[in-house]
Amino acid sequence: MIKPDGVARGLENEIFKRVENAGLNVEVRQKMSLTAEQAAELYKPHLDKPFYPGLIKFITSGAVVACVVSGESAIGRLRALMGATDPMKAEAGTIRGDLREEIVLSEYGTIKNLVHGSDSPESAEREIAIFFK
Repeated sequence: MIKPDGVARGLENEIFKRVENAGLNVEVRQKMSLTAEQAAELYKPHLDKPFYPGLIKFITSGAVVACVVSGESAIGRLRALMGATDPMKAEAGTIRGDLREEIVLSEYGTIKNLVHGSDSPESAEREIAIFFK
């Protein structure tokens, strides 16, 4: 998923180009605004963490582009392509490393890190169902 900061900066084409150049396939994509309910379901694993309220506010603050990416070892390869969660620690050549902003904190106290990717097949299945019924 391309988060509100990536969409607001018009980075969708650049991000999808990088994904496809890495040999992964974008099977479906949809620009949308997440409801509070969708955001809560997406970030349910972080419910008890102190950054959760800001995360929900940030992810619902603007449009996102939800997508399904496929290919051999897609989850691991996509996560490597995205780079470290903290864009200031992300390596050059990664989405977060190359496209980060100088100020990476949102007004909600969360990190603006452009993209979200599932961390396991189980998470992917759960998250895809949130976006694509």
